[in-house]
Amino acid sequence: MDRRSFLRTSALGGTAAAASTLAAPAYAQGNRTLTLVTTWGRGLAGVHDSAQRCADTITAMTDGALTVDLKAAGELVGAFEVFDAVTSGQADMYHGADYYFVGQHPGYAFFTAVPFGMTAQELVNWYYHDGGHELHDELGQIFGLKSFLGGNTGAQAGGWFSKEISGPEDFNGLKFRMPGLGGEALGRMGASVQNLPGSEVYQALASGAIDGTEWIGPWADEKAGFQEITKFYYTAGFHEPGAGLSLATNRDVYESLSPAHQKVIEIAAAESHQWNLAQFLTNNGAALQRLQSAGVKVLEFPDTVWDAMGAAADETLQQYMGDDLYKRIYDSAMTSMKASSGWLTRSEGVYRTQRDRILG
Repeated sequence: MDRRSFLRTSALGGTAAAASTLAAPAYAQGNRTLTLVTTWGRGLAGVHDSAQRCADTITAMTDGALTVDLKAAGELVGAFEVFDAVTSGQADMYHGADYYFVGQHPGYAFFTAVPFGMTAQELVNWYYHDGGHELHDELGQIFGLKSFLGGNTGAQAGGWFSKEISGPEDFNGLKFRMPGLGGEALGRMGASVQNLPGSEVYQALASGAIDGTEWIGPWADEKAGFQEITKFYYTAGFHEPGAGLSLATNRDVYESLSPAHQKVIEIAAAESHQWNLAQFLTNNGAALQRLQSAGVKVLEFPDTVWDAMGAAADETLQQYMGDDLYKRIYDSAMTSMKASSGWLTRSEGVYRTQRDRILG
């Protein structure tokens, strides 16, 4: 029986006498250490920083009453094992990209990014004011998790390639690293898609095990060293227009905390989200200039490729509509995205075009 069914049965089926035996939550007393596992190798630019920011903020805001012990990928469990580690109770929390866990439920993709999905601003509009967080919480209840957005990379680059891409046919047989539903869409275009943890991507690219990779954007990509291997860089991608990162706590652990400490986790995640987004966006411009100075060829996909990506993305997103929760997440996200985009395009979009025209 799942948690929601149990609670519903308890609430509706019990007598007044039985209800009186229900105790208030037993909040843990004294100092407590929570183990946080991540999908990031220690030191990976931006993504590890956001996990460390969450950990340090929780520890600081509770004056050490909650001390978060961060274990990077491979230090306790592997990058893609953090979900199971937290749901099973092996660890207390994870920080990662929820689209790594579409095998658990495809709806998780929306809380990182889906192809042709939301920008960072559109994502937080949906999440905080248009039902996104409530759906994230409903999804988490199935697996015994309490989840919050805890970072954001902003718009991600199309990636690094061993050759220029002139048309959709160039993806046939291409060995390319891309997680999530974006990777599924690329597979529909004929690519041989690999899902590798970030800490393994450089070696795979250097060895020829993959022909290309997306990672994040100029700053994180430069730190990873991909420019040492290939010089063809596509700066706009279809797969992650505003990738959210998540901080998830084992739900039993979360519910054992005091309301004040629960609120600390929520606030720490939200603060890390905004801080991390600004971190990426602040560093990307200068990094792109450095990459170009080092001989990297900055490119954009031709319209034929964008069109093929759009068709493949739609097929990918539609295939899960038989799942009720996925459909509700999809419908909610797309409705919110279109509403946000309608205003942002006509306000900020027009302003930025005119500003750049006038200022040069």
